[in-house]
Amino acid sequence: MDGRPTLRHRCEYIAFRTVASVAQALTPGGCRAVATALATLILCLPRRLTRYHVAEANLKNAFGPDLRPAQIRQLVHGMWRHLFLLVAEMLQLPRRMRVETVTDLIRFRHKREVVAALSSGRPVLLLSGHFGNWELAVSVFGLFGYRMGVIGRTLDNPYIERWFRAFRGGTGHVPLAKKGSYEDMLALLSGGGALALLADQDAGSGGVFVDFFGKPASTHKSLALLALEYDALICVGYARRLDGDLTRHGMTRFELGCEAVVDPRDCRSNDPVREVTQAYTRALEDAIRRAPEQYFWVHRRWKTEPDARAKKRLARKAA
Repeated sequence: MDGRPTLRHRCEYIAFRTVASVAQALTPGGCRAVATALATLILCLPRRLTRYHVAEANLKNAFGPDLRPAQIRQLVHGMWRHLFLLVAEMLQLPRRMRVETVTDLIRFRHKREVVAALSSGRPVLLLSGHFGNWELAVSVFGLFGYRMGVIGRTLDNPYIERWFRAFRGGTGHVPLAKKGSYEDMLALLSGGGALALLADQDAGSGGVFVDFFGKPASTHKSLALLALEYDALICVGYARRLDGDLTRHGMTRFELGCEAVVDPRDCRSNDPVREVTQAYTRALEDAIRRAPEQYFWVHRRWKTEPDARAKKRLARKAA
C-alpha cells in the first residue's frame, strides 16, 4: 500500500462497513433472497458493465459451443447469486461459525486425506480456486487448530485491507501478501508448515500451458516449483454450498472437500512441473464441475493463447 489513506479510501471504507452492517443483520433466508434479487438485477444491466460476454465465452470454452443462451444465462445468474452470498457469508462468519457449531454447518468429504497430509510432517500447499466459499474453507481449518499462511493480494484500500487481515487472522492464520512475502512463504515451507492460496488465474506468456476443461490455459509454475523443491504435498480443496440443505437455524450447509492430494514424489514424466501443474488443475476442474454456478466465470482464464510466447520471441528477434 503506497502513500497515506485518502478521502476516497475513507469513503469506500464507510460504504463497505455500511453494507457489512446490513448484511450482518440479515437472516440466512434474507441473505438468500437479497442475493437472488441482486443477481437478477445484475442481468438487467448492460452486458459490457457486467462482463457477461467474458462469462459467456468462458462457459462455451468449458462446456462446448452448443451451450444454449438460456443455460448460459442461468449459470451466470447463479454465479452472481453465489458471489453476493459469499460476501454475506464472509461478513457473518465471525459470529455464526464456532467450533461447537461448525460440524452442523459442514459436511466433510475425504477429510482423512487432508488430515493425513497436514499431519505428515511435510510442507502442505492447500490450494483452491475462485470456487465455492474459499474464505469459509480456510476459516474451518483455523478453528480446528490447523494454522497456516494465507496468501492474498494486497487491496488498494488500506482500511479494507486491514479488515481482511484481521478477518483471516481471526482463526489463527498468518495473512501473507502475494507480493513481498516470498521469504516468509519459504520459511513456512522450510519448517514443514502450510500455505493456503488460490491458483486459477491466467499466468500470461510466462506460464506453463495445461488443459483446463479440455483447452490449454496458461498456469503459474510457482506452485509446482515450490512443491518439487520443498517436497510439499498439494491438497486441492473447496467449500461448496449445498443449496437446499439447511441447518436447524436456516443456514445453508457446505461440503468441505478434498478433490485430490498431489504428491510430487509420484511424478514419472520428464517435465515434473507440467505434470504437477496439470494434476492440480485437473482436480480444480473436477471440483468446479460439481457446481459450475459457484465458479468465478468473469475472469479471462484463457486470455493467453498457447502461441503467445512464440509470437513474443519472434517480435523480440525482429526488433
